[in-house]
Amino acid sequence: MARRKDPEQDFAKSIRRILFGLTVFFLVLLYLFWRIDSPRAEQIRVSILDKVVPNMEWAMAPVTRVSRLIDDFQSYGRIYEQNQELRRELQQMKAWREAAVQLEQENARLLDLNKVKLPRKLSYLSGVILTDAGSPFSQSALINLGRRDGIVDGWAVMDGLGLTGRIAGLSEKSSRVLFLTDSTSRVPVTLKPSNQRAILTGDSSLLPSLEFIENTDLVRPGDRIVTSGDGGVFPSGLLVGQVVLASDNRLRARLSADYKRLTFVRIVRHTPQPEIATPDQLINPRLPNGIIVEQDESPSE
Repeated sequence: MARRKDPEQDFAKSIRRILFGLTVFFLVLLYLFWRIDSPRAEQIRVSILDKVVPNMEWAMAPVTRVSRLIDDFQSYGRIYEQNQELRRELQQMKAWREAAVQLEQENARLLDLNKVKLPRKLSYLSGVILTDAGSPFSQSALINLGRRDGIVDGWAVMDGLGLTGRIAGLSEKSSRVLFLTDSTSRVPVTLKPSNQRAILTGDSSLLPSLEFIENTDLVRPGDRIVTSGDGGVFPSGLLVGQVVLASDNRLRARLSADYKRLTFVRIVRHTPQPEIATPDQLINPRLPNGIIVEQDESPSE
């Protein structure tokens, strides 16, 4: 069965064909006109451009906006890369700053160590703390000096401010320092200016107690504490700290040594006085052979 043709559809198709043909004809004509190499045609083309192009800014606005968005996106990308680079440089600067602070603190501790004044008869060796063996029951550390460096058991150990402890164990390349805060530490001290004798007793705290004080009425908080030299273990006059009155109303010592930042130490060479093995010779010295001392014998009544 044959379909009936719709006159309206045929008319629309005809109109589209005519418009398409006119458009193609106009474009071909425009192309040929634009390709003509003639002064008159060039003038016509220039005049057309002068009239049409300024009025086409509205059509170029979206293209311009898109190009600006692309440029901004590229600019944001560059800014992001620069920000990441700055973050990396800032991280490196923080690491350098930390290293500089550590070097500054180390330099300050070394300068403090050099400021310690010792009597002329005493000399010293400088060492470095290798490891801290501190615990609630033992307060000690290892240093990088040992028997081969001439270290002797019992020598005093100081930091840049005051007495730290003593050598209590030796090996060829290292030695152990027993701190004043250790519970087994007992140090004879003198309290200035009253010159009262006492025993500095460690109790695993940063405030060792002062025991066996001769006269506590003469001692005041803030008095200086120095080694007395009794017993021959420590030389006399080494700074220990200051007297403080604790919350339990006991006299304690605030140590001058900074145990929290203890890195470098100074080992004081000390030769104790020889012990007197024969005290009777001081009273009745032995005379050369052949000399007899006559003793007066008085009759008892």
